Amino acid sequence: MALGPRLDLRQSQSLVMTPQLQQAIKLLALSNLEIETFIGEALDANPLLEIGEAGPAHAEAAGPDEGEARRTTLESSPVDQLVAEGRAEDDRPLDIDATALDRDRDTGDWSAEFRLGGGEEGPGIDERGEGEKTLAEHLGSQIGAATRDQRCAFIARHIVGQLDEAGYLPVPLREVAAELGVTLGEAEAGLELVQSLDPTGVGARNLGECLALQAREADRYDPCMERLLDNLDLIARGDLARLKRICGVDDEDFADMLGELRRYDPKPGLRFTAGGGEAVTPDILIGARSDGGWDVRLNEATLPRLIVNRSYYVEMRGACDDKAARGWLSDKLADANWLVKALDQRARTILKVASELVKQQDGFFRHGVAQLKPLTLRTVAEAIGMHESTVSRVTSNKYLLCARGTFELKYFFTSGVGSTQGEGGASAEAVKAAIRQLIDAEDPKAILSDDTLVDLLKARGYDLARRTVAKYREAIGLGSSVQRRRQKALARMG
Repeated sequence: MALGPRLDLRQSQSLVMTPQLQQAIKLLALSNLEIETFIGEALDANPLLEIGEAGPAHAEAAGPDEGEARRTTLESSPVDQLVAEGRAEDDRPLDIDATALDRDRDTGDWSAEFRLGGGEEGPGIDERGEGEKTLAEHLGSQIGAATRDQRCAFIARHIVGQLDEAGYLPVPLREVAAELGVTLGEAEAGLELVQSLDPTGVGARNLGECLALQAREADRYDPCMERLLDNLDLIARGDLARLKRICGVDDEDFADMLGELRRYDPKPGLRFTAGGGEAVTPDILIGARSDGGWDVRLNEATLPRLIVNRSYYVEMRGACDDKAARGWLSDKLADANWLVKALDQRARTILKVASELVKQQDGFFRHGVAQLKPLTLRTVAEAIGMHESTVSRVTSNKYLLCARGTFELKYFFTSGVGSTQGEGGASAEAVKAAIRQLIDAEDPKAILSDDTLVDLLKARGYDLARRTVAKYREAIGLGSSVQRRRQKALARMG
C-alpha cells in the first residue's frame, strides 16, 4: 500500500458551551443577594445599564411579560397555567449573540467572550460576590488537579453535588451509576476520587467509613482499629468491655485507640457550611389567596430591576466620531441587552420551578410537615419540561418564605418511606415530625420503646421497620428509651 498525502472530508457532532451559555447557567444557581451584588458590578462597568423603578406602572411600561416574570398565581383548580411563556423573541437561546458574532467575524476574533469592562474580560460570575467557600466549591477546585481522566472527573463532580452538608453520600452508589449511565466500577472510581480529597472523610456513606478514611490518612488503620470501627454501636451502648475483647487489645492500647477516634471529625463537611448564623433572606414569597389558590412571586426587595437606557445610547451614539468608539458602544449595548434578557429568563425559570413545587407540596403549605410528600428533582423536571440539572441549580442556595416559616428549596425534596395506604409512601421529614411528636408527648413513667413507636406509627399510616425508626430518631437528636428514661428521671429530681 503506497503512502502519500490525501484530503478527507469528515462529519462530526459536538456540543459546545459558549461563554454566554455558561454565564446563563451559573446565573440560575445564584441567590437573589448574589444577583444583587452581580448587578451592582454590572452597573459600574456598563453606562447603559440602570436600575428601573419597581411597581406595576413600570411593569406595564416595560412590557406585559416582564411583570409576569416576577410573579405567578396558582389557582386551586386547575393549576396547569403556571407562568406566561412570554414573547417568542424572548425565548431565543441566550448563548447566541448574532451581533457579537458578526463583529468577531470582521475582526477575526472568534472568542465571543461576554465582557462588561471596556475591552477587557470581566470577572466570571463564580468570582462575583465570592465569600466563604462551600464544600462543593472546595472539592470541585481539587478534582481537576487530582485526575486527568475527564470521565472520572465528571462522575466525581456529580457525586460532590449529591453530598449532604456533613459531607456524606446519602444515595446508593448503584443509583448514582444508573443516573449517569455508567458502570458501577466507574462510579466506585469516582467515589474513590472524591474520598481522596480534602477534608479527609468526605464522600463516606456512613460514620464508620468516614472515620476509617481519616484513620488511613493518619496511618492508624490496622486490624484492631478496623474491628473498632466495625462495632461503633457498642460505643454508643457503652459496652466497652465487649468492644475491647473484640479488638483484642489491652487497656492501654484500647484507651489510645479511643483517644485517636475522638480526634477524628465525624462530620468533615460542616466546617464549610456557609451562613455562620446570618439571617436568611428569602428569594421566593408564597402567600395564600382568598379563592384558595397560592400567590408565588420573587422577593423584589432583594432583586433590583435592570433596564437599558436607550435614550442615553442614542445620545452617546450621536457623539461618537470614530469607529472604535462606536464599536465599544455597540459592545456595551449588546452586553446590556443580553444581561437583561438573561435575568428575565432566570426569573421565569425560578417561578416555574417554585410554582410546581408549591403544587406538588400543597398539603405541606396547608397542613404542615405531616403532609410533606416524597419528591425528587426528576419529578419536578418532568412536570415543567426542563432538565433535572436545571431544577437542581434553581433550588440551590435559595429560600422560600411562607406562613409556616422560611425553608430552603432543597427541604421540599425528600426521600419516601413505606405507607400502609400504599399511595406512594410518606416523606421522611413527615415521619421524623411524627416521631418527635410521639416522644414529646410520652409519659415520663411510660417511655416509648422503638417497637412501641413502630406500632404507633403504623396506626398513623407509616409502615416502618424498627431499625428505620431508630435511625430517624437518632437523626433528630433523640436518645433511646433507656437514655430518655434516665434524662427525664434526672429532670424530675432536679
